[in-house]
Amino acid sequence: MRFFSEFRLAMRAINMDYHLGMRLDPSLKSKWDLILFSASFHGLIFYRLSHMFWNLRWRFLAMVFRGIARVRYSMDIHPAAEIEPGIFIDHGMGVVIGETASIGSGTLIYHGVTLGSAHLIKGKRHPTIGRNVLIGANATILGPIKICDGAKIGANAVVLRDVPCACTVVGNPAKIVKIGEIKRRDDAV
Repeated sequence: MRFFSEFRLAMRAINMDYHLGMRLDPSLKSKWDLILFSASFHGLIFYRLSHMFWNLRWRFLAMVFRGIARVRYSMDIHPAAEIEPGIFIDHGMGVVIGETASIGSGTLIYHGVTLGSAHLIKGKRHPTIGRNVLIGANATILGPIKICDGAKIGANAVVLRDVPCACTVVGNPAKIVKIGEIKRRDDAV
């Protein structure tokens, strides 16, 4: 029975990821572009299935799905990472999301993003990303820091400290360049 419950959660998450992708990706001409040809969407599906197996404590199978996604789609998302339904990864090549990372719904992640660890420690060691966050290409976010709702992380930024809500940060090390208002995406939970 637990399998069917986890499976339903995974399918719900994939459906929400699909709808956000259709809304956010201007290059899609039809739903078939996303379903058949989007490597990023396929990599996210593999994460959803590996996460389902991880929650069922079928760790070997979870790691097999992670390995397939890593080789086939160049996306390395740990099955234990907590990713809310309704995110979109655009051009997912090189995306790395660590074991204790968490990501809120409505978040848009571009290629080459790393949500990694700054130190080899036990416990929470990866970032917590709020809802409706935009993470630019090749951004690196390290350590158990918090990126609050509505934040924007610029391309190639290296973020080592918490980012307040609705702020834009850029640079290495990242600095706040704009403070704005939180805007909610329609598809966010």
